[in-house]
Amino acid sequence: MTRAARRPTPRYHRRTVAELRRGRRAARRPRRRWGVLALVGLLGPVLVMAVVLTYLFVTFTREVDRFVAGTRSRAIPQVYARTFTVTRGQFLTDRQLVERLNELGYTQRAPVANPGEFAIGRQAIALVPRAGDHRGRIIRVVFEQSSDGTSGQVQRIEVLRAGTTPTVTLDTPLLTAVARDAREKQRQVPLAQIPLRMQQAVLAIEDRRFYSHPGLDVVRTIGAALTNVRGDRPYLVGASTLTQQLVKNSFLTPEKSYWRKLQEAVLSVILERRLRKDVILELYLNDVYLGQRGSFALRGVAEASRLFFGKDVTNLTLSEAATIAGVIQSPTYYSPFRHRERARNRRNVVLRAMADSGFITREAADRAAGEPLIVQARALDAEAPYFVDYVMRLVGQTLAGPSARAVAIHTTLDVHLQRLAQEAVSSGLTRVDRVLARRGRGPAQAALIAVDPRTADILALVGGRWYNTSQYNRAVSARRQPGSIFKPFVYLAAFERARTEQWTDLTPATIVTDEPTTFVAGAKTWTPANYQDEYDGPITLRRALARSRNVATIKVAERTGYDRIAEIWRRASTRASPRPYPAITLGVFETTPLEIAEAYTLFANLGEVRSLRAIERVLVDDRETRGPREPRTRPVASPQATFLVTSMMRSVLDDGTGAAARRAGFRIDAAGKSGTTNDLRDAWFVGFTPELLTVVWVGLDDNTPLGMSGTSAALPIWTTFMQRALAGHARMPFAVPSGITFAEIDPETGERAGPRCPTRINEAFLQGTEPTTLCQLHHHWVPQPWPVGKG
Repeated sequence: MTRAARRPTPRYHRRTVAELRRGRRAARRPRRRWGVLALVGLLGPVLVMAVVLTYLFVTFTREVDRFVAGTRSRAIPQVYARTFTVTRGQFLTDRQLVERLNELGYTQRAPVANPGEFAIGRQAIALVPRAGDHRGRIIRVVFEQSSDGTSGQVQRIEVLRAGTTPTVTLDTPLLTAVARDAREKQRQVPLAQIPLRMQQAVLAIEDRRFYSHPGLDVVRTIGAALTNVRGDRPYLVGASTLTQQLVKNSFLTPEKSYWRKLQEAVLSVILERRLRKDVILELYLNDVYLGQRGSFALRGVAEASRLFFGKDVTNLTLSEAATIAGVIQSPTYYSPFRHRERARNRRNVVLRAMADSGFITREAADRAAGEPLIVQARALDAEAPYFVDYVMRLVGQTLAGPSARAVAIHTTLDVHLQRLAQEAVSSGLTRVDRVLARRGRGPAQAALIAVDPRTADILALVGGRWYNTSQYNRAVSARRQPGSIFKPFVYLAAFERARTEQWTDLTPATIVTDEPTTFVAGAKTWTPANYQDEYDGPITLRRALARSRNVATIKVAERTGYDRIAEIWRRASTRASPRPYPAITLGVFETTPLEIAEAYTLFANLGEVRSLRAIERVLVDDRETRGPREPRTRPVASPQATFLVTSMMRSVLDDGTGAAARRAGFRIDAAGKSGTTNDLRDAWFVGFTPELLTVVWVGLDDNTPLGMSGTSAALPIWTTFMQRALAGHARMPFAVPSGITFAEIDPETGERAGPRCPTRINEAFLQGTEPTTLCQLHHHWVPQPWPVGKG
């Protein structure tokens, strides 16, 4: 063997097979490690997403279940007015009756056949009541026609095949529904009461595949995602389904982000699994945000139909339904109140979408697009918002509790009188504004409260001219000086003292000298003046009140005692009485229209004040709940003394500061008093019949002088309202209590009228105080013959 053959084998050649295999495996390890890492990198996000989705499903399922349970028992407080009644002779136009029927949820359909239907005819409206003695009967309300062809009053009420009836009772109107946790207007109605055209309009423009997708519309979502990726918009756009919109409003914040969209998607899928499509659609149509009206958020198509068009949702036309559906995308931008042309164009887009979806024909879309867009101006005031605010404040404690409690608040409000009150205030302030504009002032504000003095029920309440612009309730909260409307309480205190102390020389016929006078009060002197410095000289107390003479009234107060006058007011108003100084005589202290209305109930109730009432009853979960009971009546003065003052206040309207009401055509027997405060800051008029008492205040919110008297600013509003409110009512005389006697007197001397007295009135007296002396002034008076003209 050669040397080369015997050379030892190199170390690397001596590796065994096992070593070689181990080497190959070791070479493959880096490649396997990267594969595992790659697999983990792919599966990791999937697992994280699965964990996140699982967490979201578990968490959100509980939330959705609570929401679903809440929707089945959720109830927004419902505020109702008193039952609406139509009466023969009532001041009610055919248009106003249609408005009332829409408020009651009646459906317009001709011919009428079923309860809750009405049809509009020529000079008449046919309807079928759902309540009252004529339930299910066909009623025909016929209206008188004026010279210009418009209706003004109810001429007669016909019952099919049963002659006529003086009155027909309809339903209890729902004034409004107010959410507890926010200032929101919302009416919840079942899907069956929302017309198909309204449902289709919303589906066509917002989610036409609603009944086929599982809560998410993948096609629209992909399109929106591409837009967001391109970054064409400064914000993220969406393609939310109705379910997603409902979820966003019910569960989530308005933030725009991918995380919120993920939450929205999960919640939508869960909600679709928990509720039927029809239930989701009903919830959406009742909850969708449709803009702002005054300080209230407007939610739901039923509420929108009332505030946009003054109609019940069942009576919406195709054009009106499309208008509401078009507003959903941007309630401010497409507001039919602020941007009518935009709203009209958007409505037409909705109509084309309905045609494209096959819901309506092209011809129907074109006809609806050709209709003008007409909305109701200031329709929010039709719901008596100042009154509702007052009621909600009164029942605040009752409403404290779980949101699922169903609350029905039945109030004393008369919707017909409320509308008349609003119209009277609006037209009256228009006249006042014209006067103020010439002086560079205004605009003025007003308050009106109408009460049934027999029951103390508040029938109408207006707290300002426009609730949309000011929610301050002047009828309830504005503390102003009453001025001369306080004078009747001065005379009441005087007659009450005369009765108890048996004075015989203080009667409505007593003469007092009305002339410039300086009064002494302690160490101070006071020289008040009459309005426009007019003085009447010797004047009866009746005449002094009728003409609102300051000096004459202060002389009566001085004899009566200022402390007695302050005490009378304390008992009448239940508030701290003003200080017993001479200025109290002229109403130099502060009070509210609401307090004035309550205090004045004593004149219509022969000396008893009745606490005003706005709420008849409150039902919580269908069980009647009562608040703390207060005395309904409290005696203040005797029936006899009270009647004397009421009788004197009738002269205010007949020939005193309120005589303009008679010249305007107000013929009903009534009593009242005008009021004007220092520097003409406040204007008042209070007047009443046995069945209706109304207080009107007019002034400026900044308490600067209005510059108008109660006769010129407040009396026209009072007259307009009372004339219309009492139209068709039987005349009711004022009750005369025992202990009152009447005697004919000469109004110039206050003595018993003789045969030669040129004028005489039948004056009321406390029994035993009537004058016995015949008038001496006209004892020798001889009537002058009429001049004979030359023919």
